[in-house]
Amino acid sequence: MPQFTSRFIDSTPGDPLQDARPRQVHGALWSKVQPTPVPAPRLVAYSKEVVELLGLDEETLRSAGFVQVLSGNALWPGMVPYAANYGGHQFGNWAGQLGDGRAIVLGELLAPGGKRYELQLKGAGRTPYSRRADGRAVLRSSIREFLCSEAMHHLGVPTTRALSLVATGDEVIRDMFYDGHPQAEPGAIVCRVAPSFLRFGNFELCTSRGDLGLLQQLAGYTLKHFFPELGEPSKESYAAFFREVARRTARLIAHWQAVGFVHGVMNTDNMSILGLTIDYGPYGWVDDFNPGWTPNTTDAQEHRYRYGNQPAIGMWNVERLGMALFPLLEEQEALVEEGLAEYQRTFSVEMSQRFAAKLGLSTLEADADVALVNDCFAWLAAYETDMTLFFRGLSQVVTAPEVPRELPRVVRNAFYGEVPEAHVARVLEWLTAWWQRTRREDAPPETLARRMDAVNPKYVLRNWLAQEAIDAAHAGDDSKVHELLDVMRRPFDEQPGREAYAAKRPEWARSKPGCSALSCSS
Repeated sequence: MPQFTSRFIDSTPGDPLQDARPRQVHGALWSKVQPTPVPAPRLVAYSKEVVELLGLDEETLRSAGFVQVLSGNALWPGMVPYAANYGGHQFGNWAGQLGDGRAIVLGELLAPGGKRYELQLKGAGRTPYSRRADGRAVLRSSIREFLCSEAMHHLGVPTTRALSLVATGDEVIRDMFYDGHPQAEPGAIVCRVAPSFLRFGNFELCTSRGDLGLLQQLAGYTLKHFFPELGEPSKESYAAFFREVARRTARLIAHWQAVGFVHGVMNTDNMSILGLTIDYGPYGWVDDFNPGWTPNTTDAQEHRYRYGNQPAIGMWNVERLGMALFPLLEEQEALVEEGLAEYQRTFSVEMSQRFAAKLGLSTLEADADVALVNDCFAWLAAYETDMTLFFRGLSQVVTAPEVPRELPRVVRNAFYGEVPEAHVARVLEWLTAWWQRTRREDAPPETLARRMDAVNPKYVLRNWLAQEAIDAAHAGDDSKVHELLDVMRRPFDEQPGREAYAAKRPEWARSKPGCSALSCSS
């Protein structure tokens, strides 16, 4: 039987109370809380890769005893369940204490190779941070989180992982769009896995309350266990920590931009200090390339978290972390500025490298190359063009023996509907310039094509695909969840016979709830 520990509980101050009564918790980084039992847990799906990562085996995971643990009905030796205490800026405004309102960490598991991973149940019941909510999660949002966690990993994007998806056998009342129409839905629990679930908001809450002793304890714990290479706690090591978080965040968001992922709710309580994608709620993939698109209905007016604004929001969030660390930096503004400059520098380099690779180029250092990319973005946004299909299709164009004289079918198929001939001419002009530029690379076109296919996915977890799996699961058919999980394991491979999973958004999905519009309850 796997043995669990909890360095966070052992090393930092906690809440002296041990009940789930909603309250403001001061002087503590966590509250012990027991998961709420569920009536009829059933294992819907699991990630065999995460099973292997944790040093478990599939037979153990499928066992009735472990399903009880994954549903919150039982604990294994060493598990000390807790909910973390943190705050955050939500949609640009300070929200005060937030905390794990429906997530409960079971403990840490020592995996092969010596790495430790926290196992966290999302949807396991009330905690002191649930406020007026029930601490539960519904099947639809749990399927989305489970699938996306693994899909992002296989795309190479830093992310929390998902070990399992369990249906609870009970019903949860949710008002999906907060429009006064609550409905009963099947409940579920996802077991999330990460080295740590610490967020920007953990540090923000300490500073907001003037609890500098608690801030020092949190920062010391974080340095010791996750950034030991930075040295003992000091102004210098805290500044180095801030710069490293800035770098990781910049790399993460550049990767989001490159694959067309929109997080949907980039509040500071949803930003990982490890640079992981965390908290999958109203996310989505850009179908037609639209920098102004957000999948989040809560953000429908401001579009704060739109695709094109994610880089700026990332920097804004990093600045909030810098302000939270300000007392530890001995209030030296220059150290915060250095971190922000590091974010900008890293993001610029990462974006340049990623989009150069997507276009089959070794670099975008020349002004003409930058202009080539900017021109591409401009015409992609001018008419509805599928981002994933377009970039994937370029590998077929790069191997053409001569400059395209007419629009290649693979590019034309990326358009949603008919486009004017003037726009077709604009695209063809760009393709010509790009094709000619690829001929100055030091690799043959066939090699460029292979490189491009290795960074331009054919399969991404489009919202409409996830919704089809959700609809089937609600009807009692889990097979589409399993199939979609398997497809997303190899997003860069052709996978003959699965072309339907690489299709652009069908017209019925343009305005269907769950496909085009999601809420924070989704």
